[in-house]
Amino acid sequence: MKYSLLLFVGIILFSCGVKVPLTDQIKEEYNLNEQNMKKVQFYTSSTIILTKSKVSGSQGTSDDGALVSSKNSEQDRVIIYPNTKCIFDGFGPNNELNIRFEVGVGNFLKFAVRPNQNGGKYYLKADWKQDQGGQLSYGNQTYFADTNSGSAYLMVVLKKLNKTKRKDRRVKGMKV
Repeated sequence: MKYSLLLFVGIILFSCGVKVPLTDQIKEEYNLNEQNMKKVQFYTSSTIILTKSKVSGSQGTSDDGALVSSKNSEQDRVIIYPNTKCIFDGFGPNNELNIRFEVGVGNFLKFAVRPNQNGGKYYLKADWKQDQGGQLSYGNQTYFADTNSGSAYLMVVLKKLNKTKRKDRRVKGMKV
């Protein structure tokens, strides 16, 4: 009973794919042109947090003569958790990948290989400022990605399928 359970668990584990970072090498190996990229399921490696803030305020006096300072802030956040499924939407002007997370005009993020890496991972692309995060466009609006979002990259599932067909035939031998 123990061995059959171990065998069953082993079969399940080996039949599942492994998530690996998308690289230029994988794109070449699997011939991922624009048409083939649309058939691939992509995943994010870590949390991406996009924030858009709007602050307004005014100063004046109240009916009883007190000075009043009013400040209102509104914050809109888009949170994309690790292993979120996403799809390829197209190539950008600098060969970056436009990756769509939801339906809607401009609801995609750009991912690209960093300039100092050859054949590296496809990281979230933004206008990064040290200790401030990165400015980017999502849904045709300007958002700021937090600094931790800069470590997010694209992943794909790789499965290895090995099929072996074997046919045995027993030879009886010959008599004189």
